[in-house]
Amino acid sequence: MMDGNLYFNTSAMGDFPFTTEQFLQVFREYNQAIWPAQGVGYMLGGVILWLLVNKRRGSADTYINSILGLFWIWMGVAYHMVFFAAINPAAYIFGTFFMVQGIAFVMLSRSEVKLYYGFHRDSYGSTGMLFILYAMVIYPVLGYLLGHGYPESPVFGVAPCPTTIFTFGVLLQARGGVPLWLLVIPAFWSLIGFSAALHLTIYEDVGLVIAGVGGVLMLWYRNGRPNNTPAADPGRAAKSSKL
Repeated sequence: MMDGNLYFNTSAMGDFPFTTEQFLQVFREYNQAIWPAQGVGYMLGGVILWLLVNKRRGSADTYINSILGLFWIWMGVAYHMVFFAAINPAAYIFGTFFMVQGIAFVMLSRSEVKLYYGFHRDSYGSTGMLFILYAMVIYPVLGYLLGHGYPESPVFGVAPCPTTIFTFGVLLQARGGVPLWLLVIPAFWSLIGFSAALHLTIYEDVGLVIAGVGGVLMLWYRNGRPNNTPAADPGRAAKSSKL
């Protein structure tokens, strides 16, 4: 049985400088201040789901990366730097990392090497959809059952933990390999968030470490298989061949 005082300790976080009550109060104030951004987050998550199952490609991959980038940049600025920093100075560091992750997603959609998404009926696609379902539906239900429902709970699309779970779910839908550098910040946050969950008794965040560790291992394994490197943009490749 895990000791309730055992948590991932870093020089940035040190001993937790806030209580569970203060943490939930931040979410209460944050959710009330940004309303109706939560609804927009769910709408954008629905757009990603539609693009994943829709057979037409077009600009779908660019839109998916752009929405993920928007999520991460929003959380870095609005949640970490504006609200969470009031009780934890390390939030400025976390916010910077989140902004870097968001910019990476946006830039990835514009680079020669990019991700091509689409739901596939294998262990990767099914696991990814399970993570997405957990982030959008199961996570808030568990939070309510555990006694900290809305507005005191993290909400998908605007809060780090459920959105990180969702991100791993989407990345598991990528066709081919996923650059491992793209996983560093989400994986780091899955450990930080899970350690905080143990200390603050936010037990729905157990799914965060499962998605983080499981997602990284599955994507790392798939990258090692033949013909699973991130694909070059065929449009740009065709243009280059004509020059």
